[in-house]
Amino acid sequence: MGMYELLKQEGMAKRARLTTVHGVVETPVFMNVATAAAIKGGVSASDLEGIGTQVALCNTYHLHVRPGDEIVKKLGGLHRFMRWNRPILTDSGGFQVFSLADLRKIREEGVTFRSHVDGRKIFMGPEESMRIQSNLGSTIAMAFDECAPAKAERRYVEDSVARTTRWLERCKREMARLNAAEGTVNPQQLLFGINQGAVYQDIRTDHAKRIAEMELDGYAIGGLAVGETHEEMYSVIENTTPHLPKDKPTYLMGVGTPENIIEGVARGIDFFDCVYPSRNGRHGNLYTNRGTLRIRNAQYETDERPIDETCSCPVCRGGYSRAYIRHLLKAGEALGLRFCVIHNLCFYNSLMKEIRDALDEGRFAQYRARKLDELAQGVE
Repeated sequence: MGMYELLKQEGMAKRARLTTVHGVVETPVFMNVATAAAIKGGVSASDLEGIGTQVALCNTYHLHVRPGDEIVKKLGGLHRFMRWNRPILTDSGGFQVFSLADLRKIREEGVTFRSHVDGRKIFMGPEESMRIQSNLGSTIAMAFDECAPAKAERRYVEDSVARTTRWLERCKREMARLNAAEGTVNPQQLLFGINQGAVYQDIRTDHAKRIAEMELDGYAIGGLAVGETHEEMYSVIENTTPHLPKDKPTYLMGVGTPENIIEGVARGIDFFDCVYPSRNGRHGNLYTNRGTLRIRNAQYETDERPIDETCSCPVCRGGYSRAYIRHLLKAGEALGLRFCVIHNLCFYNSLMKEIRDALDEGRFAQYRARKLDELAQGVE
């Protein structure tokens, strides 16, 4: 199963290694989001390898709707399907289900909602989510939870978190059954539980303590970056991670900017994922070591420099100019999207490598201060 080794600590920041059936993950790590088994913007699995990606994240709900998890299983599981042989984390579909669901249809068994593709009714609960993820054969499966709105009323959040805990127990039982069953794609699939509680710190703490007793393979903090302030988010992380097991990976779901990631690492987070690098890339907002460059701006029309002179991505190394990339986006050429997404993902992967190196060398505090400073400077 997954073996997690804590290699170093500096303050609350952790430098660790997770060994899985699909290879080793050096943490802190950013997972590149391949929602429907592909990164939006025309980026392939071999591109991901070329820019130092360690983990791909795919979405249970989207793959269940299209092409169907049974089809993926028939084709040998997600790794073979998308030609990616490193770890994959699948999120449980919970977040998508709740953003689509008519919330009156949440019951103890699970949630009934309509597909965004063809409107057909779908039911998903803990067991269904585990079966779909087992069919996909991901390295790490996420428990099925309810992601309550950050500003939901206290009473609602208490009820929701209690149900999420009951659902987690069901996920754990079903996962154990599936891993032991004949013909399972990945019988060593790992299960991460999710801490919820909106911005109510006492609910978060109680829930963290409760799920920590369940001896899962890893623990996520969910339900953040959904409407609360950065300060509220940092405060929740800082006060929750001490109650999660030190000897297991911690994952902050759906967060965030380079600044958010550095601050998350400082508060004990190992795993991150976010659609920002690919989504921003498609809109021409490019990450650099001096903040965000908006490539569509007129000032770059004749700029012959690469996106970022300090960047080692294939686009910057290949000498493609800001002027050319701006032209591609303006002309609606798919190559423009591809270049921008590859650059942004490589920036994130490089950021994580810098963070790991700083932790290895015991200089994360200095690195954090300098990097946050640099990122705030503004692009020339």
